[in-house]
Amino acid sequence: MSGTRPGLLWRSYEFLAMLLGLGALALICLLWLPFALLLLPLLPRRFGQRLGRFAIRNGFRVYLAFLESVCACRFDLRELDQLRDAGPLIVVANHPSLLDAVMILSRLPNAVCVMKAALLDNILFGAAARLARYIRNDAPLKMIIDAREELQAGAQLVIFPEGSRTLAFPLDSCMPTAGLIAQRAGVPVQALLIEFSTPYLGKAWPLFRRPQLPLHCRIRLGQRFAPPGSVTAFTGELEASLRQALAASPSPQPSA
Repeated sequence: MSGTRPGLLWRSYEFLAMLLGLGALALICLLWLPFALLLLPLLPRRFGQRLGRFAIRNGFRVYLAFLESVCACRFDLRELDQLRDAGPLIVVANHPSLLDAVMILSRLPNAVCVMKAALLDNILFGAAARLARYIRNDAPLKMIIDAREELQAGAQLVIFPEGSRTLAFPLDSCMPTAGLIAQRAGVPVQALLIEFSTPYLGKAWPLFRRPQLPLHCRIRLGQRFAPPGSVTAFTGELEASLRQALAASPSPQPSA
C-alpha cells in the first residue's frame, strides 16, 4: 500500500496540473477578450496590430511562467531570442503540440501567425488574433498577399508547414505555403525544431488526458534557407532537413 501511494499522489497532481494549466490559458484569453473586442474597431490598424501582438506575447509569457512554477513544465526557448533582431523571416517549425505557437509567440515581439480560419473565428481566441492582424489560411491568394505585406513591414511570419499537428512522427509531409510566400516576398526561411519529452497535447493526445510530468520542451534553431527559386524543390529540401534533424535529436530530458 505504501509503495503505491506516491504514484497515486503524483498522478493526482498531474491531473490537477492539467486542469490548472488549461484553466489558466482560458482565463488569460477571457481577461483580454473584452478589450480586444472593444479596441479592434476603434484603433488604427498599425497601432492595434502592435498592441495586439504585445498583449499576446506577454500573455503567453505569463502563461508559460505559470506552467513552470505550478505545473512542473520546463521550457528551453533561449535559441529563439537570436531571432528577435534578425529582421523579416518566415519562421517554420514542426508541430507536435498545441503549445507550439504559444512558445514561439512568447519570444518573438513582432510575429504574425498564419492561422486556421476556424481559430480566427473562435469566440475565445479570435478577437485577440484579429487585433494582432494574424492571417487567415482559407483564401490562398489573399493569404500570400497579406503575408508578403507583413514581411515587407518588418514582421516575422510563423507557419507550421505540416498544416496541422503531427500524426506520423517525427514529421508529416510539408505543404508548399512557406516556399510560395518566401519566393514572392524574397525573404529567408528559418526552420525551428520543437522537441517534447512526451507527446502531450499532440494530435493523438485527448485534451483532458493527464500529462506525464515533468514535461520538458525545447526549441532549437534549424537550417536557414535563402528565398527559393523552385517552390517544389524547396519544400522537399525543407521537409528532408526537418525530418533528419528531428530524427537525430533525442527528446529533452530532465537535468541530472
